[in-house]
Amino acid sequence: MTNTVPWTPNALADLRECLDLMTADGTVPGGVIAHGTFDTEPGYLASGVVAPECGDARPGPDTVYDVASLTKVLATWPLVGTSLMVGFTLDTPTRELLTGIPTEAPGGRVTVSQILAHTSGLRADTRLDQYRHRAETLAELICGEDLIAEPGAGHRYINRGFILLGLALAHYRGRRLDKLAAELWQDLGMTSTTYGPVPRSAQVAPTEQRLNGGPRLWGMPHDDNAALLGGVAGHAGVFTTPADLAAFATHLLTSHATGEPLGRWLAYSMRPQAEIEPGLDRGLAWILADEGRVAYHHGFTGTSLYLAPATGRYLAICTNAVYHHQDNRTRLAPLRALALKAITDEP
Repeated sequence: MTNTVPWTPNALADLRECLDLMTADGTVPGGVIAHGTFDTEPGYLASGVVAPECGDARPGPDTVYDVASLTKVLATWPLVGTSLMVGFTLDTPTRELLTGIPTEAPGGRVTVSQILAHTSGLRADTRLDQYRHRAETLAELICGEDLIAEPGAGHRYINRGFILLGLALAHYRGRRLDKLAAELWQDLGMTSTTYGPVPRSAQVAPTEQRLNGGPRLWGMPHDDNAALLGGVAGHAGVFTTPADLAAFATHLLTSHATGEPLGRWLAYSMRPQAEIEPGLDRGLAWILADEGRVAYHHGFTGTSLYLAPATGRYLAICTNAVYHHQDNRTRLAPLRALALKAITDEP
């Protein structure tokens, strides 16, 4: 078993101060940071309000956030891990996991591991609206596009690979992706995690107002391509709470410490597959830092999840940063950098 390293009051105070400052300067309406170790109850740091539309409702463990690309590690990645037990393999070309993909289709030779590692060579732009009124299936259309790089040649973050992987999982397992994911989340005790859309309420954080004077996205997936797919996709579309992210992290870290299946899958996925930049590598789905000891992932809406199996610690950040700003990556950078430093540093 891993000897867990508890969070220090100073590290948590720094995170709280940063979140409070971001709330005060309008970077986010508010937010929640879940923190803990796999053998302790989670703690929560909260600031601000859910959103002006929600009155004086304060964000907390049960506030529902659109987590955008965290879908990749909350749904698609663990479903690949559980599918490995039923014959799915990482080296299988996507055309063998689907039907109707011509042998000569460029994307059909891309493997599951290449998609997870973002080394697939598939086109980086993900404009699914360009496929409207086409007779072919979405999988055929994605696989039929010319590749922009040789598969496995280098790292480039590509959403459409995870869209394709979501389609492949559903076809191979014979069930809709949201049904497969719901069963997984239920097993992990994640009772508030679901694919959208979700009903509007003061407990659900709104995101972006696309048109001046128009309605704000609230309970609808922020990602356009997930919305075009009815809210269910391999790359985005999931809504969850800080409490459920803590439950997910706790299960992964516990499983890692005890050698259970999802824990072994996490350990395997934390092997570097491609360099992103000096000091950062891509594993299978996860970004790896601290010489491979920390795994994390971000969501465009303003969310992040960090895992440190060596110390048993985790952090989850939930904000709706796109409420005010589309350049939220820059604005969230100080909090995300502080979170990475906090989970990397040992007291």
